Amino acid sequence: MFEYIVKRILLAILTLFVILTVSYILLRLAPGDPSRSSFLGENAAGSGGVSAEKGGLIRNISIEEELHLNKPIYIGFYLWIKEFIFHGNFGRSVTVDKGKPVFTVIFDRLPVTLTINFWAILVIYLVAIPLGAFSAVTKNRNLDKFVTFLLFFLYSLPVFWVALLLQVTLCKGGVYPIFPLKGISNIDVTGLTTWKTAFISVSYYILPVACLSYAGFAGISRYCRENMKDVMKKDYIRTARAKGLPESMVIYKHALKNAIITLITLFADLIPGLIAGSIIVEYIFNIPGMGDLSMLALSSRDIPLLMGLFFLNGALVLAGILIADILYILADPRINFQSKM
Repeated sequence: MFEYIVKRILLAILTLFVILTVSYILLRLAPGDPSRSSFLGENAAGSGGVSAEKGGLIRNISIEEELHLNKPIYIGFYLWIKEFIFHGNFGRSVTVDKGKPVFTVIFDRLPVTLTINFWAILVIYLVAIPLGAFSAVTKNRNLDKFVTFLLFFLYSLPVFWVALLLQVTLCKGGVYPIFPLKGISNIDVTGLTTWKTAFISVSYYILPVACLSYAGFAGISRYCRENMKDVMKKDYIRTARAKGLPESMVIYKHALKNAIITLITLFADLIPGLIAGSIIVEYIFNIPGMGDLSMLALSSRDIPLLMGLFFLNGALVLAGILIADILYILADPRINFQSKM
């Protein structure tokens, strides 16, 4: 097991290096220049090594040198990756949070995004697995067809459209003003009961989590349905029924328990979609998380910050794949680590 994990970690490191290499090359080749950005503002105009440009943009020579934009791409990447490997330093943000280290900027916002994505994954599994088991038990009936239609209808709805619709319908200023419109604020708990405080805290997360969750119901439930159909044909299911066990015990204790093992591997597939969806959802709900930070970094061409974001997102996806693979092996004793190498 230890040898398998080490090999997978080494493979993940190599994959992450390729991701960073391609990302840096694309950022350098993309139009725009962070040293000629309106995001630099008046402070940049008053600093040394700066000259005015047309269109109200500013050219900051010191930033150009700091980001190695005056050097060829391969030299710039070598200098950047050397600084990261030997000093653990991604550099500083040059536009979004001027002067702050990239790690500080990212980890200030990371807890919010991790919280939203954690609850989204939990909701997806808690809703999709029972729906999939129900569809397998009632396969080809009208109720099964209705559930299938409803799930794929939800899957087809764009995230940004659903987020805007929920804002218009359920947020303050809308038809039913139940939830906050935007942001995740610090709550003044003075004079509030514990339940009231908890409700206000949770209310900021409900709609963003719903927007990230609904599209995942269809895929997970379909996998669960097909796995359940296969498991229901196994000999041990027929044996359990022959013993006179209640049908509910046969379905939920024997069939579902074995059917959801393969769903563990889908955990890794959810992470990239949730990270991509977080960008849209956090931007619409004005949540100060990684998605909102990614939008700001992209619009301002903040190369150090973007490289830090690419690294973190890639590391999270690769870690999710490794965790899912290990959980799958641990959940199914028939699979050994030697066969996975």
